[in-house]
Amino acid sequence: MRKFLATALLGAAALYAWPASANDGLVSIIKDPKQWGIQTGDYANTRYSKLDQINAGNVGKIQVAWTFSTGVLRGHEGGPLIIGDVMYVHTPFPNIVYALDLNNEGRILWKYEPKQDPNVIPVMCCDTVNRGLAYSDGTIFLHQADTTLVALDAKTGAKKWSVVNGDPKKGETNTATVLPVKDKVIVGISGGEFGVRCHVTAYDTKTGKQVWRGYSMGPDNEMLIDPEKTTALGKPVGKDSSLKSWEGDQWKIGGGCTWGWYSYDPETNLVYYGSGNPSTWNPAQRPGDNKWSMTIWARDADTGVAKWVYQMTPHDEWDFDGVNEMILTDQQFDGKPRKLLTHFDRNGFGYTLDRVSGELLVAEKFDPVVNWATKVDMDKNSPTYGRPLVVAKYSTAQQGEDVNTKGICPAALGTKDQQPAAFSPKTNLFYVPTNHVCMDYEPFRVSYTAGQPYVGATLSMYPAPNSHGGMGNFIAWDNTKGKIVWSLPEPFSVWSGALATAGDVVFYGTLEGYLKAVDAKTGKELYKFKTPSGIIGNVTTYEHKGKQYIAILSGVGGWAGIGLAAGLTDPNAGLGAVGGYAALSNYTNLGGQLTVFALPN
Repeated sequence: MRKFLATALLGAAALYAWPASANDGLVSIIKDPKQWGIQTGDYANTRYSKLDQINAGNVGKIQVAWTFSTGVLRGHEGGPLIIGDVMYVHTPFPNIVYALDLNNEGRILWKYEPKQDPNVIPVMCCDTVNRGLAYSDGTIFLHQADTTLVALDAKTGAKKWSVVNGDPKKGETNTATVLPVKDKVIVGISGGEFGVRCHVTAYDTKTGKQVWRGYSMGPDNEMLIDPEKTTALGKPVGKDSSLKSWEGDQWKIGGGCTWGWYSYDPETNLVYYGSGNPSTWNPAQRPGDNKWSMTIWARDADTGVAKWVYQMTPHDEWDFDGVNEMILTDQQFDGKPRKLLTHFDRNGFGYTLDRVSGELLVAEKFDPVVNWATKVDMDKNSPTYGRPLVVAKYSTAQQGEDVNTKGICPAALGTKDQQPAAFSPKTNLFYVPTNHVCMDYEPFRVSYTAGQPYVGATLSMYPAPNSHGGMGNFIAWDNTKGKIVWSLPEPFSVWSGALATAGDVVFYGTLEGYLKAVDAKTGKELYKFKTPSGIIGNVTTYEHKGKQYIAILSGVGGWAGIGLAAGLTDPNAGLGAVGGYAALSNYTNLGGQLTVFALPN
């Protein structure tokens, strides 16, 4: 593969010159490091803070400042928002929202508790998690498990409006946050394991009226794809690009769900996100490339029309969902300034693309054990350009139905799942929580019934063989070279989101419950503290009355912790995760707590 030159950073995407928009209030909050107004830290998804009161020299002295019990068990993903003097905290199902007064010892200002049908719980894949709230111009947005999008008054908690985004009886649910952009809020959907045909929808932030909806597969007009202007790897996708890649009407139950993270570039006015796995997990039942599942999308925020797409894993055979975050940076690449998009996919490849054109620049493994493909073909003159070169031994399609294909790396939960990475403009590095897990995978014939599981595979998971014995690593990654700079082994998958700060500290959490702080340049561990339950939430920082704080939600669960969260014991339950993570019960237990840290007075 061509070698790329890494040079000095020109400037992080968080430093954009912002055009005027309908949510200037959110834009100003995002630019203020004292607040944390969006789950991803900024529109670019960098999860970087300019705060530096807590730094590599003193982080070892931080202490617990205060705590808050959420009153809910199961997996706590996402993190709190800090708007002015108020912290907004969310929970897993039933998706309670708390507004806490930072001026008065975290006193509860208001509490919103939705009344949801508990029948949504068994329809949710991989735990009852929720990745957090969103804010725009005096409104808190909550996308509930049952797909109800609710707009709450940020001061009082009163409901302004609500709209239903899907139907849990068909298997449509929600685990994700939403993204306010200008006068719209961008919303995804879950349900790939139930044969849902998934989509992204924009609603008006003031009224809840649907503005546009783009499906992941199907007719061009329903995907909001222009066959002549929407490109893939620089060429127009052409008419019926999706329909031609499915057999018959299989696309109608095709998956491609959109439960991950969303980023936005105000200069291009494009929203970026990934679509998930095709349905079913048995590849024999859906021959073809199954477009546009497993795809990076760049859509116009105003119209929803796709400017470009890139399918990472055509005809997915391993459940390598493509929903992980797209991190936007402005960097030197090969000696020239480029507007970049970096994505760490479940399939084990770290991708760097030009976010304006969709040109593929880098595709390299971010865990050396990845074996299902030898590489991604980077030869632009090759008929397989941009495609992974699949190894027959690990191809569940080539091995066939009712055959247990063994030793596939990574496992279905990927080299990284939804747990978001962070980027520091000071080091020019990405900090990535990863899974170091492999699997055996046996596909079988399955029939579709609306609202019933539509999986069609049995899995077992285990630590990557002949390695450090653990199931995770926390790595620093150079996105222009496609290389690991340093790697820290962990006994279990790192299922929390990272945070990078101007203090040259990177924070992350572990499934056993540790909050860890490491040196951004070297990876040296500087601090750790064990919270009451395993951490799958994302680390947040803010400043209040001149003091910097670090906040993290504890509450073990998610796919990796589903055995503990749901009380499952069958090793094959939880889509194979229960057996793989059985030892986790020796290190932590269920909980639901916010822990806030600061330097001592």
